[in-house]
Amino acid sequence: MFDATFPACFWEGFLPLSSQPLGNEGLLITLRADPSRLARCSRCHHPCRRVHDTHLRRVRDANLFEYRVWLDVPVRRVLCRHCGVSREHLPWLPSHARLTTRMQQYAEQLLRLLPIKHVAQLTGLHWHTLKGIDKARLTRDLPAPDLRRVRYLLMDEFALHKGHRYATVVMDAERRSVLWVGTGRSRESVRPFFLWLGEHCQHIEAVAMDQNTAMDLEVRAHCPNARVVYDLFHVVAKYGREVIDRVRVDQANQLRHDKPARRLVKQSRWLLLRNPENLDQRQAASLDELLAVNQPLMLAYLMKSQLKGLWYARTERAARWRLTHWLNQALSSGVASLERFARNLRPYAEGIIASASYPLSTSVLEGVNNRIKVIKRMAYGYRDVDYFFLKIKAAFPGNAR
Repeated sequence: MFDATFPACFWEGFLPLSSQPLGNEGLLITLRADPSRLARCSRCHHPCRRVHDTHLRRVRDANLFEYRVWLDVPVRRVLCRHCGVSREHLPWLPSHARLTTRMQQYAEQLLRLLPIKHVAQLTGLHWHTLKGIDKARLTRDLPAPDLRRVRYLLMDEFALHKGHRYATVVMDAERRSVLWVGTGRSRESVRPFFLWLGEHCQHIEAVAMDQNTAMDLEVRAHCPNARVVYDLFHVVAKYGREVIDRVRVDQANQLRHDKPARRLVKQSRWLLLRNPENLDQRQAASLDELLAVNQPLMLAYLMKSQLKGLWYARTERAARWRLTHWLNQALSSGVASLERFARNLRPYAEGIIASASYPLSTSVLEGVNNRIKVIKRMAYGYRDVDYFFLKIKAAFPGNAR
């Protein structure tokens, strides 16, 4: 199959000796050392005339047409006058590797586009081999962030596994790049991020987050100049769970003997939680009908609209006035769940007021969390969390501004 004119540039320093079929789709090529080239020391790269010993290594090369190619390579150890006994330098075959550089590059290109499972089926390589290749690529190619430019942070958590196991993700709010991902959501879990940030902590001006006390305390401990900003989405979602849902259930329980009215209240959850502009004409009419006949639901719904307005104040003074007015209304409403929510919200007042000066939102991170779910679903889950976190960082490299 091969002759002396076969290009030697395929395997530098070696020539093909013979080939034979290997299984249904494989091709085994035996190489021999090129007598016109001297072996080079892998340490100093000097040519060496003396060979200490030779052993045969079988390695996988990139596919040749429809064939999966294996090579039998006589790898030599040379006697270098500078370094002593040393392995021969092979630019196309890394030390102790069972894959050629060309095959690794081919696998890397596929792994940029396809899940590991599909690449394994396409190439015939083992899942763990491909994971190691991809993990090494991500570690090598991920750019190091310029921490000197980071001023605003977004912090949130996402479900890592079933059973309430979470991870924390931190993003640069200006460049939209994921800076750090770590397991857990406690103070001890997020502390490594601030230790990694080091002296750059003093440059952080604001951090947006949900009402997570652990993150709040760590920010205050490590970033003396940072303002904590509580995210609108999380506060309003919590209001929906703790106030609107509770009032709706209480009102439905009071209407046990009025089946049509009870059914209307029970089925009104999404009408009460959606923004008015997202309702069609029929849904808006149903909402008006419901609020007209139920005073507690009307009060909870209107207070939700006023709560959102706290994040749209132009100045911190205006935000403080709005928040004080809202808390006073809630505490005097006579609705137990609303009063309880207002008391719990009061300690977070400064983080809400700060949103007037720093209009940050973790809504970007909510989109990141959805993308993370897609990454996890494509791979049918990850057992190596470090590899998973590298995939997340690679998916959100950010912009260059």
